[in-house]
Amino acid sequence: MNFRHWVILLPLIAALLSCSGASGDKPGKKHTITIAGSTSVMPFTEKLAEHFMVDHKNFVIDVQGGGSTAGIQAVINNTVQIGMSSRQLKDDEKRLNTITICYDGIAVVVHPDNPVGEMDLDRIRQIFSGHISNWRQLGWVDRRIDAVSREEGSGTRGAFEGLVMKDKEIDDGTMVQDSNGSVKEVVATDPYAIGYISMGLVDKKVKPIAIAGVKPSIKTIKSGRYKLVRPFLYVTNGELDPRSRRFVDYVLSKEGQKILRNEGLVGFYD
Repeated sequence: MNFRHWVILLPLIAALLSCSGASGDKPGKKHTITIAGSTSVMPFTEKLAEHFMVDHKNFVIDVQGGGSTAGIQAVINNTVQIGMSSRQLKDDEKRLNTITICYDGIAVVVHPDNPVGEMDLDRIRQIFSGHISNWRQLGWVDRRIDAVSREEGSGTRGAFEGLVMKDKEIDDGTMVQDSNGSVKEVVATDPYAIGYISMGLVDKKVKPIAIAGVKPSIKTIKSGRYKLVRPFLYVTNGELDPRSRRFVDYVLSKEGQKILRNEGLVGFYD
C-alpha cells in the first residue's frame, strides 16, 4: 500500500479506534456522595440531586432518610459524607459543621373539609398535649380530635416541641408517623385529623391553619410574621472533600436556591 492510500485511510482508522476505546481515554470514575437524615429535607435534596446529576455525569448522589438524629449519627460514624437535619444541633453534636441550605416553615394542617381555619399557639399546644381533645371545644362537631405527630428523634418534632410545645409534653395517645409525607397522608384522608409538616409539602390535599391570623408562606416568613420557622441543615464531620463540596456549592448557588424556592422553601435569593 503506497503513501497516498495511508493518507486516505488514517482518518478512518483514528475514528474506529476512538469509538472502540482503543485510544487510551477512559471515562472518569463516578464519585458517589451519600446523604442521609431528615425526611423533611430528603425530598428537596433528592430533587436537587436529580438536577445536579444531569450536568455532572460522573457523580452519583445517594439520598436516604432515617430522620435528623439518625443522619447526624451517621455523620459522626463517618458512614455518610453529609447528614440532613431539620433541627439545630444539640450540645454534644456541636463539634460537627453545619451548612444552612434554606429555611422552612412548619405548617399545622387539617383536612380541607375542616372549617376551623385559625388557632393561636396555646390552642395548638393544648391539642397536642391532650388538654383539648374534641373539635366541639373549637366550635365544630362533637368528634374526637385525631392529632398526628412525628416520632422521637425527628427534626420536625424537635422543632415543633421547641417552637410550640415549650414546657408541655406531646400526649402519649397522639398518633405517631415516621415521615412528613405520612403525616400529610393521614390528615388528607381523615377529616378529623390535625398534624404538622414542612411547609414545602403543603398542597391541596391538606389545609394549613393560620396561627394568630397568619398563614405560612414565603412572604410571611420573610417578613417575620409567621413564627414557626426552622433551618434546613447539611451536617458534615470536618471539611468536605472538593468533589462533595461541588454539590453543596450547587445547592447554595442561585440555580439550586431557585429549585428550593419553587418547592415552597425560603432561600437566600428570595
